[in-house]
Amino acid sequence: MRMAEVDLHGHTVDEALRIFIDVYNRHVRSRSKESLRVIHGYGSATEGLDGGRIRRKIRTFLEGAADSLDWKPGEDLEGNPGVTIVFPRKILPTSQNRLAADILAFCSIPRTESKIARELRKNTALEIKEAIRTLVRKGQLKIAAKGDRETYVQKR
Repeated sequence: MRMAEVDLHGHTVDEALRIFIDVYNRHVRSRSKESLRVIHGYGSATEGLDGGRIRRKIRTFLEGAADSLDWKPGEDLEGNPGVTIVFPRKILPTSQNRLAADILAFCSIPRTESKIARELRKNTALEIKEAIRTLVRKGQLKIAAKGDRETYVQKR
């Protein structure tokens, strides 16, 4: 099986996601039928205590983009947790999906809307509110009560 590749080693998490989206969209526009092999590393000890951040960010993003692509962990297809294989179907809308992926990653534990807004302050309050509503509507984020506050948590 022929496969195009993108290597995300040496980039920050945000850079890696932006590069992936750019390469992915160019790949789709070229009308290639090849899958895309995303090399992100598996999170070795040399990457610090929080190794695997790029892998987690990419895979969380891919989960939120299920209407545009299919994907499989590299460990399932080739025994390599440092890669993810992506099967493109259509162009990814960039900023909206990036915000959704950031919200999903941040809401691995219950978070209030104000905490989400503080964490993702590079986005407007309206963008965050709309992204949360969309994620809840898609069933990727659920509303949970924490005391008298409404929180949001990623569905597992």
